[in-house]
Amino acid sequence: MDDQNKNLILATALSFVVILAWFVLFPPPEPPVEDTPASVSETQGQNGTPAASVPATANPAANAAAPAADTGDGTTADTETLSADAPRVEIETPSLKGSLSLKGGRIDTLSLKTYRETLAPDSDIVHLLKPVGETAAYQVLYGWAPGGGLEFEDVPSANTVWSLAEGDVLTPDTPVTLAWTNGKGLTFNRILEIDNKFMITVTQKVTNTGDAAQRLAPEGRIERFGLPDDLKGFFILHEGAIRKLNDERKELKYGKMEDMEANGPWAGGRVVADAQQVDGEGWIGFTDHFWMTTLIPAADQAFTSVLQYDAGRDIYRAVARLGTIEVAPGATEQVTTRLFAGAKEWETIRKYQHEDNVSQFIDTIDWGWFYFLTKPIFWLLHHIQAVVGNMGWSIIVLTLALKALLLPLAFKSYVSMAKMKELQPEMEKLKEAAGDDRQKMQQGMMELYKREKVNPAAGCLPILLQIPIFFSLYKVIFVTIELRHAAWFGPFQDLSAPDPTSIMNFFGLFPWAGPEVGTIMATVFLGILPLLLGISMWLQQKLNPAPTDPTQQMIFAWMPWVFMFMLGSFASGLVVYWIANNVITFVQQYSIMRSQGYKPDVFGNIKAGFQRKGKAEKE
Repeated sequence: MDDQNKNLILATALSFVVILAWFVLFPPPEPPVEDTPASVSETQGQNGTPAASVPATANPAANAAAPAADTGDGTTADTETLSADAPRVEIETPSLKGSLSLKGGRIDTLSLKTYRETLAPDSDIVHLLKPVGETAAYQVLYGWAPGGGLEFEDVPSANTVWSLAEGDVLTPDTPVTLAWTNGKGLTFNRILEIDNKFMITVTQKVTNTGDAAQRLAPEGRIERFGLPDDLKGFFILHEGAIRKLNDERKELKYGKMEDMEANGPWAGGRVVADAQQVDGEGWIGFTDHFWMTTLIPAADQAFTSVLQYDAGRDIYRAVARLGTIEVAPGATEQVTTRLFAGAKEWETIRKYQHEDNVSQFIDTIDWGWFYFLTKPIFWLLHHIQAVVGNMGWSIIVLTLALKALLLPLAFKSYVSMAKMKELQPEMEKLKEAAGDDRQKMQQGMMELYKREKVNPAAGCLPILLQIPIFFSLYKVIFVTIELRHAAWFGPFQDLSAPDPTSIMNFFGLFPWAGPEVGTIMATVFLGILPLLLGISMWLQQKLNPAPTDPTQQMIFAWMPWVFMFMLGSFASGLVVYWIANNVITFVQQYSIMRSQGYKPDVFGNIKAGFQRKGKAEKE
């Protein structure tokens, strides 16, 4: 193999390394699994005392580890069992539609009215919660754990059939009240209220008409049967359990949940769990790419935050188990929690955090390691989009703003790069004089830099600053729902998806689709955006001083075209940013160099290199 081919292979390989090195070397950390999870019996009461009287084997509505519920006739029924004929209460809001079953009071049918699966006008709306029996069932349940002299049948379970005491449809204007009496002096009510977006308020109430005080503990839990259908599995995106434990937010992917420690009486290799005590200001649930379901106790409510995986039935659970309460004879006690079930809209979640006191709720969006950049970048993009009204043009305006912010640093760097370019003829002479003596070559170059007052590292500063900004914007475009199905113009109707154009549809001029994303055809027959990216990178590169080493020259010569193919499958919004960044950088650098007395020759077909204005050209 000759040297030219070797250099070509090396250039290609190193180009791939540049774009992939960050993801390989700095993947997001996985949160550690607690070594000593608390057991069910360690649940704390509201006054901080252990709820020792609540048995660990409480009914399934209160003990998520229990595999079956007592039906009252000597048999057991799985908590998943749900009759298709069970009465239902409809849920209807401007944002949500669905229903809850009176059997167990399960909230198990919920769809997002304003979001569709695809861009097709006849595409189905997004289904978030699904009843047991459907693929990837997903439900929310509430219940009580019996304490003291109470038995399983004395409290409502996952299979208890409630009656509808008030209301017939759950809407923002009409709450719904469910009722059930155990026949032994306890009456249970469950009051559900809902707002215009994605928050449901659930009040669990119990009235004691008996002669003796009763102790019991409320809880809410989310159950996910198997992995979600739309699981991305991309390691820069968190999908799985998410919770806030006092001042700490923790994430646990589904695979890590399966590796938790065995916990509770039903463990035995079937159920693993991680239970943590929360003094207040906590929440727990599951997050997907764009959707989330989260249980939110009140800010002053102590509770036990429990994550469980039932290996026997492949169920992932998130449980908010509140402290035990004592209900005196003739008294009524109640506890109120909230349930977020919907889209992770930045503005909506931010409102819940600031106006409804849901602590750190904005962090349910996966901002990543560079959160100190991704948060303000998205904030700026969001407000630009509110003015511009188009996400594609907003990305370009955002790029202009970021480049203006970095202009003072860029000015010094571009001046230094211009001087480096002017010194290239002298550097070539030093190389010829030194021959193979690399030490002599380096000494001569350092003397030249010192004499001309040039800093060779100064030109790298804009690139180093651009790297975290690039990855932060990539994160913003990838994780925020505001970019999902966001249109630009023409064929670019989803900036979170790759460029849909190709030579096969004449770059979007014809209505048929291009090659399928991820295929070899899509990699070879690039869209218009990746082509523009390659050209813009090549133009920008022509303004920079060329390396003296032939191998490095080969690498830099191939890099724009290698990146063009590599980034062809990236989100088109990110490619739009990079094209805009390259074009703006080119204009800035060209203008600054001209202002300093250097005349760049970009295409190299008239002049070679940079020459001082007024100097005679040497043929």
